[in-house]
Amino acid sequence: MDITFKTENHTLNVRAAAIIIHNNKVLMHRSTNEIYHALLGGRVELGESSADTVKREVMEELGKEVEITGYCCTIENFFNFRNSEYHEIMFVHFAEFTSDDDKKIEETIKNIEGREDLEYRWLDLDKIQEYEIRPEVMKKVLSDKVFPVHVVNDDR
Repeated sequence: MDITFKTENHTLNVRAAAIIIHNNKVLMHRSTNEIYHALLGGRVELGESSADTVKREVMEELGKEVEITGYCCTIENFFNFRNSEYHEIMFVHFAEFTSDDDKKIEETIKNIEGREDLEYRWLDLDKIQEYEIRPEVMKKVLSDKVFPVHVVNDDR
């Protein structure tokens, strides 16, 4: 059961995400119906650590194993989506593919769960300010390279 609490107009989510970096590029996903990118991850399940969530979500979405290599940040994220106010608490971990072959991947990766609209792309960290990224504060976190950090993103 996901850690999600809903009221009539608000939703509270607990989410975990991965930062996977290779050759100065970070892996992010994007729906082909949207203009923005976001980190891989998903909702934390009750009784599950955020690190285990990252491992589970990457396996579910890409079919690839990762190991957690460090902690990046905690983000309190406030935003409006489809006429609902969201308060999201996101734990962001550094991760690395465990397979040597997977560590060489540089092309766009497809979702294996049947989500044809999701693609996973490598974004150049030197150009991170040029991309549409949600939450927006991830650009600053990735640029500043000061870890761990606690940040608040308020896009309401």
